[in-house]
Amino acid sequence: MVEVNHSTVSEFVLLGLCDSLEHQIFFFVLILVLYLVIAVGNIFIVILVITDSHLHSPMYFLLANLSLVDLWLSSVTSPKMITDLHKENKTVSFGGCMCQNLFGHFLGGIETVLLVGMAYNYYVAICKPLHYTVIMSQSRYIWLVMISWTIGFVHSMSQLAVIVELPFCGPRIVNSFFCDIPLVIELACIDSYSLGILMNSDSGILAMTCFILLLISYIYILFTVTHYSKDGATKALSTCTAPVTVLVLFFGPCIFIYVWPVNITLVDKFLAVFYSVITPLLNPAMYTCRNKEMKVSLRRFKSQYGSSRWNL
Repeated sequence: MVEVNHSTVSEFVLLGLCDSLEHQIFFFVLILVLYLVIAVGNIFIVILVITDSHLHSPMYFLLANLSLVDLWLSSVTSPKMITDLHKENKTVSFGGCMCQNLFGHFLGGIETVLLVGMAYNYYVAICKPLHYTVIMSQSRYIWLVMISWTIGFVHSMSQLAVIVELPFCGPRIVNSFFCDIPLVIELACIDSYSLGILMNSDSGILAMTCFILLLISYIYILFTVTHYSKDGATKALSTCTAPVTVLVLFFGPCIFIYVWPVNITLVDKFLAVFYSVITPLLNPAMYTCRNKEMKVSLRRFKSQYGSSRWNL
């Protein structure tokens, strides 16, 4: 990549989260624990969906894909951030920086579209229950996943194709704990203001489009169910609480980073940590902890595992 880019910069210097040694130790322990919980939790959800035949449905197929994407998305930045917290010199190679941008936007794009697919599944299940099995056929929900992967790939490649050709010849300090496109573009040896707006618009349009679609879909679900049944409205509100919470948690940082940047270093770092660590932790939790079938499946899993270990 360096040869293609004709860049004199072979690595970038990351300033990390903070300078204080005490704060670095605190964040090291905190983020390490959170990342382990993310890894164990998301892997367990995938295993549960695969092994329990009662969860072989479109909703849980999409949830398993969400868990995988959350695990990979957190893995793009968290391991590097954890190892850098006890290093004095924090650097990342040019190729490593490009990989962080590629996979970060690839997985972020997948999750953005995948959440829309899950909202569509909620809409069909609540508003068209009699036609659910026909509409959400196996081919339909597999296509939803394939579309999310395709859009994520096209989005990330369009970003990488531009940034990898930029000339980097001087400044190489990234005031963050990972390489994100807006921060890297500022280091290019050209007038990058217009390019930065263009690249942010690319991510912003995808995020805002999906955000608006999700918002409309959940409002429509609540309005439809409320119109037909007050009891149904309470159930629908309970059902939609988890996805609406995920909607706010996931798209909130995206909007402030790419659509409406605040340009305050401390806020930007907080949003980046929230997006890369907190959101992958909360997303599966919000969908599983409030889900009755997942709780029942968990009890079955514990029962089977406990009895198997007892027999051994």
